[in-house]
Amino acid sequence: MAEQLLEGVNPTRMELLEIRKKLILAEKGHKLLEEKRDALVEKFFGIIDKRNQLSKRLDEDFTSGFLSLLHSQMIMGEKKVEETSHQTKNIGEISFEKENIMGVKIPAMNKDTIKISNNPLYSFTETCSKLDDSQKKFSELLLNLLDLADLEGRIKSLAVEIEKTKRRVNVLENNLIPKLYATRKYIEMQLEEREREDFFRRKRIKAIMESKKV
Repeated sequence: MAEQLLEGVNPTRMELLEIRKKLILAEKGHKLLEEKRDALVEKFFGIIDKRNQLSKRLDEDFTSGFLSLLHSQMIMGEKKVEETSHQTKNIGEISFEKENIMGVKIPAMNKDTIKISNNPLYSFTETCSKLDDSQKKFSELLLNLLDLADLEGRIKSLAVEIEKTKRRVNVLENNLIPKLYATRKYIEMQLEEREREDFFRRKRIKAIMESKKV
């Protein structure tokens, strides 16, 4: 397969100098992008590990929370539990910030404004301890669910950026850099051929001039 050259290139010494500069920059850029890609991938899998651990813990907490809720329904009745569940406090609003990871802006949740109260609004005399357990467990679950959503958002953002970086690395590695090498080689060969032609031309002219002196 023939090597591809950059379009519109003239085989001159000035062009050769420009190609060499571009090649140096392209190789430096390729190295930096590879480092960025590797760092992002490492961060990506680190967040996935956290997500998986949190998901496993949430599954266990959901099971425990629903079991307490089921017990409270058996003691108080479903209707009473539903009525009591409406007595909840406003937990506040979530805000979003940007976290910088290798120059990539990743959305991150700010949960500082979220306030979870362990003191329910309902009357303790009209409920049971199992409902208290359920309320506490689901309050903790809410914060963990926000953490899970935050991790999922980071994973998606990093996946998009990793794919972009991989494409840039591939373009440099499989397209631009090979073309620059091939173009440099082509210009060098053309210049060498010209130098040989000039050498033989000068040698021939010298021989003709010397023969005329005889």
